[in-house]
Amino acid sequence: MNSTTTFKCLNCNEEHRCEPRKRGRQRYCSKPDCRRASKAASQRQWLNRPENQNYFRGSDNCERVRQWRLAHPGYKRNKMSASSGVLQEIPNPQIIGNELIVPSDAANMLQDLCIAQPAVIVGLMSIITGHVLQDDLLATARLFERRGLDILHRTPEMCDPRPL
Repeated sequence: MNSTTTFKCLNCNEEHRCEPRKRGRQRYCSKPDCRRASKAASQRQWLNRPENQNYFRGSDNCERVRQWRLAHPGYKRNKMSASSGVLQEIPNPQIIGNELIVPSDAANMLQDLCIAQPAVIVGLMSIITGHVLQDDLLATARLFERRGLDILHRTPEMCDPRPL
């Protein structure tokens, strides 16, 4: 094999033929494991650059994401999910004889939902407001709390102290 058209994969250590447009720059072959290793190496290299160290951290970056979302309204909302395209016919329901269905675990299901209450509330706020950033949801949660206290004619001192 000609050395200018071959390379040794950094992951599997096998010799492969270069793709014509990547001659001299190709370091990984197209096997799935090698592609994953290539992606991991690229991300490591990107994160090691000083200008990228805090790219995803801090209030400045939170504001950057917020501004991007304002500039791109509806992004990712109108995409069809994979389950929306039906690939087969829905079978006709069959009538089953009269059976008594006993709700044996109904109480346990309610308890499970109550345990997950904070996640349910955060999810509901996210759906109502369209926000997914914690800073935005925190402001919404505080607004909801103030309004609830007003409706119940309570003051924050009357409630149990709890962080929001």
